[in-house]
Amino acid sequence: MPRVEETIPPHLVDEAEAARAWFSRDRGSEFKLTGVLDPEDLPEPACRGHAREVQLILCGHEDGQDVCLRERFEIAPANTGFDVKHLDDSAPEAGSPAPLLDPPVGVRAEWLEKTLPRHAFVALLFYRGFW
Repeated sequence: MPRVEETIPPHLVDEAEAARAWFSRDRGSEFKLTGVLDPEDLPEPACRGHAREVQLILCGHEDGQDVCLRERFEIAPANTGFDVKHLDDSAPEAGSPAPLLDPPVGVRAEWLEKTLPRHAFVALLFYRGFW
């Protein structure tokens, strides 16, 4: 089963940040980097001209909702920074870890802080890995 690591390993920080910045620009909304899938299984750091695939968990606000997405990127070192290519899955792959992810700490905190004062209580539902 894929494992999500909330702390980005030091050797992946620059690549992951480049992918996060690219994704935020592409979506027109600021996303936070909240995890990486199976960082111990990634190949050695890429050298110029050679890319590696990295799967990241990115959380942000889109279309009036808080969202967390598992996104795949191909990242290769370039003269200035990194070349980032988004690997778009049109259909989730079999065994995809996306529905198995627990919500990252703090993702709903802002929504909860705004909602609690307006109601006597708020129920959060976690059902079969979906939140």
